[in-house]
Amino acid sequence: MAAEDTKEDKDALDALELEAKEFDKDAEIDRILRAFRLDAYAVLDLQPGVPESDIKITYRKKSLLIHPDKTKNPQAPDAFDRLKKAQLELTDEKHRERLDEAIADARMLLIRANKWTVDSPELKTDDFAKKWREKTKEVLIDNEHRRRRQVKAQLQEEGREQRKQDTELEERKRKRQHEQDWESTRDERISSWRTFQKGGKSGDGDKKKKKKLKPIG
Repeated sequence: MAAEDTKEDKDALDALELEAKEFDKDAEIDRILRAFRLDAYAVLDLQPGVPESDIKITYRKKSLLIHPDKTKNPQAPDAFDRLKKAQLELTDEKHRERLDEAIADARMLLIRANKWTVDSPELKTDDFAKKWREKTKEVLIDNEHRRRRQVKAQLQEEGREQRKQDTELEERKRKRQHEQDWESTRDERISSWRTFQKGGKSGDGDKKKKKKLKPIG
């Protein structure tokens, strides 16, 4: 009897542990999907400036936790993709540098707006940390809008250049076709010209003969 109770207790504990793991997975998936996607640090739940080794360790732990093959949560694939994208962005030197610059710009904008100094005690408060996160979002959104405008302008310029090249190509084709058409009728034109010349000479001869046969007086 005691053995059966022990087994039941173990099964109950295993079920609770499994339920807790699923709860942790769902909570992490929800956190990732709620995180500001332009901030890779926020998606990975890391502080700016962490070493790359921490990024890799954190990504590995979270990716194993929410992997679509290990949870039935229907949002797991989307969360996993965002987590993977964030890890790639933070391990890309140029992208991480731009992100760090945006975060630093947000901090400096807050300091200037409030006329603080880098040594002001306000910078160590939770309220400043919250405002810093919000300002970082604004800066990242502005940067993304600027990037998209630049891409759009570049695509428009490339489109204009492509249309110009297409026009020039069409003009060259038209000229080549004209030259080919002209060349293909060369023999016909030469033949027509010779016939014309021959006819002209024959006509002149008749006129000369008529002049000689014209009576005098």
